[in-house]
Amino acid sequence: MRYYMKFSQYVFSFLMGYFIYSMIEIINRGYTHWTMSLTGGFILALLYSINSSGGMTLLKSCFTGAICITLAELIVGIFDNLIMHWNVWDYSRMPYNFMGQICPQFTCYWFLLCIPCLLYTSPSPRDKRQS
Repeated sequence: MRYYMKFSQYVFSFLMGYFIYSMIEIINRGYTHWTMSLTGGFILALLYSINSSGGMTLLKSCFTGAICITLAELIVGIFDNLIMHWNVWDYSRMPYNFMGQICPQFTCYWFLLCIPCLLYTSPSPRDKRQS
């Protein structure tokens, strides 16, 4: 039963990340790409995994999340934009970009986006008692 509950929390985290990140992109850009939806789901499930053990400060959690998101963005960007030529995004005009796929400005944005993610992915006091 415990395994099933943990698995269902990962699935729920993935689905929340999938839909919430898709909505963020649609609100800001007017559209999204299916690979970005999957990446958003993967990232929130990953952040849940990292933060569910507890004990991380807000700063450390946001920094870890920003690095994870930036690495995922690089990997997905290389596949989507450079290999498949889907042109999902292009940071080549941003200062200090790397291959047009990642840039420090968006890493800072991901850092800030991790703040509400931390609220969702941190264990509740009830979860800590049950461990």
